[in-house]
Amino acid sequence: MSLTIGNPAPDFALADQHGVKVSLSSFRDKKNVVLLFYPFSFTGTCTGELCEIRDDLNSFQNEDVQLLAISCDSMFSQRSFAEEQGYKFPVLTDFWPHGKVSMAYEVFNAARGCAIRGTFIIDKKGILRWQVVNSMGDSRSALDYKAAIEAL
Repeated sequence: MSLTIGNPAPDFALADQHGVKVSLSSFRDKKNVVLLFYPFSFTGTCTGELCEIRDDLNSFQNEDVQLLAISCDSMFSQRSFAEEQGYKFPVLTDFWPHGKVSMAYEVFNAARGCAIRGTFIIDKKGILRWQVVNSMGDSRSALDYKAAIEAL
């Protein structure tokens, strides 16, 4: 099951790796948002995906677009992960209530207690415009959502 393109994206407020609350609605009328869920910090595929984005960050975070990465790891784990990898974008924690935002975006794997790989592009009006959801073991193509951002 997936969310419906053209409908409002579920709003949320989560802490980033520094404990600062970040809400989806805070970007309304200001920036498009790339919302990237990943299973676990410090794992090979997750690190590879986020580092690919880090290395081309201007395509995913600029004056028109905000990148928000989310996993169910704790804020402390997120901070350590972001610092170790040099991420210059918010790495949000969906730790408690555990997986609440991942559930709202229909990417929570209850058996594993984590999000699966889901990317959602939300326009400045808060409307879902594009999505891709992969299983935990299948990496996503940053080129696909880069093209979706350019199409906005």
